[in-house]
Amino acid sequence: MKEQIQKLTLEEKAALLQGKTVWTTYNFPHADIPEIFLADGPHGLRKQAGSADHLGLNESIPATCFPTAAGMANSWNPELAEELGRALGEEAAANDVHVVLGPGLNIKRSPLCGRNFEYFSEDPYLAGKMAAAYVRGIQANGVAACPKHFAVNSQELRRMSMNSVLDERTMREIYLTGFEIAVKEGRAKTIMSSYNMVNGTYANENEHLLKDILRREWGFDGFVVTDWGALYNRIDAYKAGCDLNMPGGSKYMEKATLKAVKSGELDESLIDRAVERILRLVKRGREIQPYKVDFDAHHSLAKEIATEGAVLMKNEDNILPLDESDTVIIGYMAEHIRYQGSGSSHINPTKLTNVIAAMPDALYFSCADAHGNVSHEEIERAAKMAKERMVTRTVETKEIEVMTVNTESATIENIVVRLSRTYKTDDELFKAVSLNVNTDTIKAVKVVTAWTETKLYGMSESDFLKYAVELDPETRKELSTTDEDQDEAQDEN
Repeated sequence: MKEQIQKLTLEEKAALLQGKTVWTTYNFPHADIPEIFLADGPHGLRKQAGSADHLGLNESIPATCFPTAAGMANSWNPELAEELGRALGEEAAANDVHVVLGPGLNIKRSPLCGRNFEYFSEDPYLAGKMAAAYVRGIQANGVAACPKHFAVNSQELRRMSMNSVLDERTMREIYLTGFEIAVKEGRAKTIMSSYNMVNGTYANENEHLLKDILRREWGFDGFVVTDWGALYNRIDAYKAGCDLNMPGGSKYMEKATLKAVKSGELDESLIDRAVERILRLVKRGREIQPYKVDFDAHHSLAKEIATEGAVLMKNEDNILPLDESDTVIIGYMAEHIRYQGSGSSHINPTKLTNVIAAMPDALYFSCADAHGNVSHEEIERAAKMAKERMVTRTVETKEIEVMTVNTESATIENIVVRLSRTYKTDDELFKAVSLNVNTDTIKAVKVVTAWTETKLYGMSESDFLKYAVELDPETRKELSTTDEDQDEAQDEN
């Protein structure tokens, strides 16, 4: 690396640390230095195909859109998080991306933070463990992960000029713990500094953060890259240990660097140190193996993560899972779903499953358009169909008498089961009743209510044996004989 550095002029070294385009660094063939490509990717690769911008305005190449960090953290499953990271790394390698700008692990201190969905948790330990897993997965094949935004960047309001004021203990225990775990356990190769000030000094220029804590205490040996457009004073940033200023395309900080070196304000050795850190990643990038991505497998992984990340708080009256044939879906966004954020998180998904595609047997009514214009006629029609499909649950709780057979004690007893919905089929009713009895000892269920009530719920007397569960042959025979005797008695009467 020293030989490569010696082949570069001061101007070229300053250019290498400035970036060339929105997403790439400079390449210098005469020093055997290729460009490196950095791309967004907190929960899916966002490499723009055409004109590049850091706001997410232009379309990016197709990639798997994974659940966000907020959803991933709900799973409490670092192993699954590492699988997600590995998938991100594979898609990055397949698209010649050297650095994935993620994960984001700022602490959620207010629900008003517009990027909370990108962050794991308000718990720094959970955030750190999940981030370290992401990092290990992403870096498994040579791609570098870039945890962000370092540090104390937990709000979007005036994020480019705000000052986070806090004492040392609060900073370390709440805001830095996650990053420490990501660095020490994940061995992150890069870190992105944040826009804000920390106790009066911008994070890019903060020696206490970048030099004392990140490098000396935690042993971080990678390079620090600014958030896009976050650098204020290039000379102070060099001294603090901030290496790469992004995006590229502007020469004014290069000029400031050259002027500072010539005047003695900045030691050129600090520039060489930053260049060496970049070259370590360049060397690592040469080891990346090309991948042929299995997008179907990645989509299945995304579904698995979404399932594990779902948290069911309440299932009143056992309404879930929904029966598609008994369901009417209403709403424009069931078809045109809102499933991700914008900006750096806006993914162009390879595959997208909306609600109506996931429930093909359910009826669907939009009832509105993209602009919020509501069709009252369609609403009325949807309501009518909903009633016909019996989506609406009964308000009153119905009580039905059930005869149960205890095969251990060979006794028959009647119990009352409370059900709060109407059932269309015998199978639905039988399953519901079975949930309300002790199935460890009671092996059969029979509805013996009045005929009008029985017909309401769809199960007849003669269906008993058909729906008996694990009924032993002797008991089945005995009950069958009992039914026949009852029938004969009724005929005689």
